[in-house]
Amino acid sequence: MKALILSGGKGTRLRPLTYTGAKQLVPVANKPILWYGIEEMVAAGITDIGIIISPETGEEVKTKTGNGDKFGASITYILQEQPAGLAHAVKVAQAFLEDSPFVMYLGDNLIQQGDLSYFLQRFQQQHHDALILLRAVNNPSAFGVAKVDESGKVLELIEKPKVPPSNLALVGVYFFSEIIHQAIACIQPSARGELEITDAIQYLISQKKQVLACKLEGWWLDTGKKDDLLEANRLILDTCLQTSIQGVVDGQSQVIGRVEIGRGSKVINCTIRGPVIIGNNCYLENCFIGPYTSIADESTLVDTELEHSVVLQGAKISGIHQRIIDSLIGQRAQVTLAPRRPKALRFMIGDDCQIELS
Repeated sequence: MKALILSGGKGTRLRPLTYTGAKQLVPVANKPILWYGIEEMVAAGITDIGIIISPETGEEVKTKTGNGDKFGASITYILQEQPAGLAHAVKVAQAFLEDSPFVMYLGDNLIQQGDLSYFLQRFQQQHHDALILLRAVNNPSAFGVAKVDESGKVLELIEKPKVPPSNLALVGVYFFSEIIHQAIACIQPSARGELEITDAIQYLISQKKQVLACKLEGWWLDTGKKDDLLEANRLILDTCLQTSIQGVVDGQSQVIGRVEIGRGSKVINCTIRGPVIIGNNCYLENCFIGPYTSIADESTLVDTELEHSVVLQGAKISGIHQRIIDSLIGQRAQVTLAPRRPKALRFMIGDDCQIELS
């Protein structure tokens, strides 16, 4: 069994943050989104992993993620020159996949931990040609949607239908036997010029192959937008964070609830109310850090109030006496504010920006 994780694309929904980096490397609870998928594969016993990369961000993904040793896996990087669809990604990975069954995982998706092993078992034990995961959603027209019978057999797949046949959206996790390569060879690009994986699965259905759907009961998030990423950060901190204080916290500070503070970090005269994660070599002084906040390595916060936000590596925030909430602040960004204002602030700030509010 192999795994194929997609980490290409242009990340347009997370701009300006992704003008300078891969969306799959944006951190959730101080860990790149992509790494959660890799860890899920390894936990399920799949260690031979191919990662689809793009020309724009591929080198960054390779440099940060490495050859797989840190995860207990072997990683092969596969270049997709153009974002020409999920089925096209499988096509360019065929030399890596060979005749192995495999799981395909969209690298900017997160599912509740432990679920992958259960679905992998079902796929292997029942010898399906394909197994897809579905999740009930409120806005099915924004997704690929499935129509299934009472036994879970997939009858039809439609990509972003105007009139959805159900509210069951395709989660970005698919299990395939080697027969999917034949299906992809028989389909044509869609109206948007891409080889759609939904069309390939629909081809299997039309050929009377065994395509089963399983409903995902745990949470699932596509982290392609700011609010989705913040929600993913909230869920991970809520369910996975353990208290660990490795940095220095002075006697004037209060640390309440589940809080992780990394090595080399200093906290002076601050109130930190968890769940909160603070990375290594950070400096915080005269700050209030509220729940569901992640602060990455080497960040500096002085005279700042922050809650339900994600701060990326090396950011500097100072003089923010009114609260920053629901914000995403890029690597090495600098945010400075002098006068007090009456309302909370919401930001989405890209890498290397400098903002002074007066």
